[in-house]
Amino acid sequence: MLITIGLVLILFIAYELWGTGEYTRNAQRDLDRDLKHAWSAPADHIKLADGKGFAVLRIPRFGAKYRFVILQGTSEPILRRGPGHYKGTALPGRRGNFVVSGHRTTYEAPFNKAGELRAGDDIIVDTRYREYVYKVTEKRVVAPTDIAVTYPVPFHRTARPKHALITLTTCHPMYSASHRLIIFGRLAERRVRPGSVGKG
Repeated sequence: MLITIGLVLILFIAYELWGTGEYTRNAQRDLDRDLKHAWSAPADHIKLADGKGFAVLRIPRFGAKYRFVILQGTSEPILRRGPGHYKGTALPGRRGNFVVSGHRTTYEAPFNKAGELRAGDDIIVDTRYREYVYKVTEKRVVAPTDIAVTYPVPFHRTARPKHALITLTTCHPMYSASHRLIIFGRLAERRVRPGSVGKG
């Protein structure tokens, strides 16, 4: 009986760590294909819809292959497919706070190494026409109920934003949801995305 229970637990852990990752990898392949198709088609503006990809996240510290399509929304089904944009927060490159949430240990764990980011590290967000380069400014650990990190100016509810900011949120510590690890950044550079055609 104990051996059987042990095997079940091992299989469950294996699925949580690797099985969910395969699900996300397949979803990201589909999202990436759909996004490239959308970016190559005529369009005048971004169309946001829950669960749809609209930008790409790259973090050089995590390697050249680190690349995740960002989806609109942060419901659990959406976050299983990749990092999600917290609805109601700024869009990439815009004044205000562009907030992105993601898993840290399951579903391909896009923010697994978030704790390794240092002040000055690049966080790059690709959109149809632009690359937005944010620089990490600080890290904090907060309670999961602390929504002040999502304000246009984090922790200042009524302040008017003067800069384009980014906030990454994920669970903390590893394998726990008792707190949230928050990475803050500020826009440092806007570039034309290579291969893009048209205005942005």
